[in-house]
Amino acid sequence: MEIVLDAMGGDHAPFETVKGAILALNEIPKLKMILVGHKDKIEQELIKYKYDKDRVEIIHTDEVIEMNEKKSPAMAVREKKNASMNIALQFVKEGKAYASVSAGNTGALMSASLLKLGRIKGVLRPAITTVFPSKKGKMILLDVGANADCKSEYLKQFAMMGSFYAKMILKKDNPKIGILNIGTEEGKGNSLTNEAYQLLNETKDINFIGNTEPGDIFKGDVDVIVTDGFTGNIVLKTSEGIAKLIFDIIKESLKDKFISKIGALLMKPIFINLKERMDYSEYGGALFLGLDGISIKSHGSSDAKAIKNGIKIAYFFAENNFVGNLKEIMKGEKPNG
Repeated sequence: MEIVLDAMGGDHAPFETVKGAILALNEIPKLKMILVGHKDKIEQELIKYKYDKDRVEIIHTDEVIEMNEKKSPAMAVREKKNASMNIALQFVKEGKAYASVSAGNTGALMSASLLKLGRIKGVLRPAITTVFPSKKGKMILLDVGANADCKSEYLKQFAMMGSFYAKMILKKDNPKIGILNIGTEEGKGNSLTNEAYQLLNETKDINFIGNTEPGDIFKGDVDVIVTDGFTGNIVLKTSEGIAKLIFDIIKESLKDKFISKIGALLMKPIFINLKERMDYSEYGGALFLGLDGISIKSHGSSDAKAIKNGIKIAYFFAENNFVGNLKEIMKGEKPNG
């Protein structure tokens, strides 16, 4: 099964992206990697590893949409037609690859994915979907950045798509769905959350349990939380910042006294477990949910482990016909608008 990788996307490309591709090849026997990017630079990285050369193909391009691209995302996608992420997504569109993975510019990748793959019939807006750690395992939050302004109908569809996503990823038979809000009572929040509450309450085939307060996100009592992309992106970036702050404070505290260092040695297994549960690289990447194809967005600062996991989750979605099954779920929705 062919998965295409934007080898030039991300802060640490191409050395981490190429290494991640090799790690994925070693773990997935049926995987074939298509690496898109500057051929010489990719080959300079590949010579560091032993791998089956029949399972790796390089597509050369020297055009890249930068992480700090000065042009708007849409303009960058249109003007840089041969950019690595554009070519990668074109392979998915033409059926030459089952899925695309990129750690590149988020806005540009969203624009390129929408342009190349289009929406599933009936889906009003795609959503960026990510997995968070919780007290009881994992939970899903969407939208985390695709749609700054939303209508209640979008949140309803996010709930429908997120429910199916949770069934596949979290292995939940009847995932609990909540709306992110400032209170749990019905009637709280603004017109968007109130209208969405009524729509979700009337939507069949989802387990809607009501509003979820921000402080309860990580308790694990809700499997899928829906919100607009502006709010979701703030939650995402705030959570990343708090996680980093916690680790920085722990590190600084352990340097203060000798007794603290002894305690740190005794608690090392606990710290390792904590890091693994909060490490973004464990989750591989975010799916652009609702597109007629698989496009995975890995974190911009992804290391090889994160790239590998992004490829693995892309492979999982492709192998399980995720898009085809989602089309069936969304079949009864009104035409794209």
